[in-house]
Amino acid sequence: MNVIIIEDEKPSARRLQRMLQRLEINTEVMLHSVEESLEWFQNNEHPDLIFLDIQLSDGLSFEIFEHVEVKSAIIFTTAYDEYALQAFKLNSIDYLLKPIDEDDLAKAVSKYQERLPKEQSVTLDFNDIKKLLVNPIEREYKKRFSVKVGQHLKLINIDDIECFFSENKGTYLHTNEGRNYLLDTTLEQLEDELEPHTFFRINRKFFININAIRDIISYTNSRLQIKLNSYKEQDVIVARERVKDFKAWLE
Repeated sequence: MNVIIIEDEKPSARRLQRMLQRLEINTEVMLHSVEESLEWFQNNEHPDLIFLDIQLSDGLSFEIFEHVEVKSAIIFTTAYDEYALQAFKLNSIDYLLKPIDEDDLAKAVSKYQERLPKEQSVTLDFNDIKKLLVNPIEREYKKRFSVKVGQHLKLINIDDIECFFSENKGTYLHTNEGRNYLLDTTLEQLEDELEPHTFFRINRKFFININAIRDIISYTNSRLQIKLNSYKEQDVIVARERVKDFKAWLE
């Protein structure tokens, strides 16, 4: 099986290569940019399978296929959950969220191998995919929130918010100054409004700002306790199932 990796982060590419070797799949070719990949595809026989990172250093990897007709099956790799889900719906073999888990990788490869005898070509409309994807560099997230204070509306800049939390069926933001304000929204609605490099949902009740973290402490049942700069009303605990993603987010 001829496999290549397209990934702009070289340590991640080497890690994936080692993981594939443990599955007895040798990967000789690793490409790291749209430009490098374009040149390679124009001068080489297309592989059976591509592990394709969506966001490369010089653009979205789909730009490669605006210039060459893809003849390979694709397993997307991405750190962006919403990207992966949209791409997966458009006939890719599978997608893997970073950091890639070995069991998930094995399942994705197995899924590809099961399809092989059927000789089903994977057809992707990359223009449609590009319309669904929003470059995180260009995407607009909320920069401020308006809150009601008596008969007045107060604007609070996103940089002044330590965390968002739910309590007694209400959703609140907590500022660097130590004040809480009730919002007319839910934590679920905030998922698409907060910049994901800055805010992370650590459990069902909290989104926290990475810049507000004062300390991180090991807690019971493989969880983590977060100490924020000013918020002290409740224990801020990273749920056990979120710890792995939380650690990746910190890096």
